[in-house]
Amino acid sequence: MKVSLRHLLGALVYDWVPFELRMRGIGARNDRPEPWLQIRNRRETISMNERGVQCHWRFASDLHIGKVFPSTAARLMRRSLDRWPITMRDVPAPMNGPPRISFLIGHRGIGRLPHLLAALRSIAGQTGVAFECVVVEQSVAPEVERHLPPWVRYVHTPLPRPDLPYCRSWAFNIAAGQAQSDILVLHDNDVLIPERYAYEAVQRVEEGYSFVDLKRFIFYLDADSSARVFATGAAPQGVPALIVQNLDGGISIVARRDAYDAIGGFDESYVGWGGEDNDFIDRAAFAGGMYRFGYMPILHLEHPPQPGKASPASSAVRRYRDMESVDPGQRIARLRAIEQGRMSGPAVVE
Repeated sequence: MKVSLRHLLGALVYDWVPFELRMRGIGARNDRPEPWLQIRNRRETISMNERGVQCHWRFASDLHIGKVFPSTAARLMRRSLDRWPITMRDVPAPMNGPPRISFLIGHRGIGRLPHLLAALRSIAGQTGVAFECVVVEQSVAPEVERHLPPWVRYVHTPLPRPDLPYCRSWAFNIAAGQAQSDILVLHDNDVLIPERYAYEAVQRVEEGYSFVDLKRFIFYLDADSSARVFATGAAPQGVPALIVQNLDGGISIVARRDAYDAIGGFDESYVGWGGEDNDFIDRAAFAGGMYRFGYMPILHLEHPPQPGKASPASSAVRRYRDMESVDPGQRIARLRAIEQGRMSGPAVVE
């Protein structure tokens, strides 16, 4: 990123000083989260509980100081992973009893297989709670089943037509129907999570929350760092390409199964990239009982953009723009009135 002298001086005065104070723990209080979790862009507002941070802006933002001074991005990622380490394992540690929490992952394409296998290794590294993982492959014919470790449950959903774009909502609804536990993690196939992620999610649900969003900072790795993850099977250190905050609903979101069903699950009429996360969070927030004080890091593995991601004219994004004006209660009623999660294909909700 090219930075002008003006931007450099502005970041030094307005961003670096607060960053440095928070990284050094200045102003730490028992009733607030660790100061480094409070790092944010100027003019952004947050609220806090004793554990985490809620961002009060609607859509995701990039952490500016990390782009101007890459060393700060590396320090923040290192601090995050020191506090919440990521453990990569081929096989989960022995577990007692049935799963308390189910990781649900949708997938398509051999090109994303290295990402999926890395994501599964970070799930296998979970500690403190019994868990399972369901992978739903959405494709004309099975492609990844033989590559998956035996502890992962595989489901194949043949496409109703060969040219159907990827439908993330359909994959999640199918996986939710296969889950054995009452707590669901709607999880992407290209991210690495801390070893205590599942345990912390269960703790928040047991406190009475219906939906839980634990992520505070999403560290986007570049191609070289991601390649090292694929080659070594270990979580990386170094400089992230980007740090993102407030990614509502995306990447990974936790839901109690009954709450998931009560809001109608994911809307399968979002076919192609975009919109389904925002719609799901709108309905979850309307239903209430959401824990939104993020405090855990997530690492995102590099890959080419999804088809249509850069275009606000994509059909899924246009659908969300149309649905934004519809009361979330009406959206819930519409979804609950139809059958979703069918093996034959996604339901189109008009």
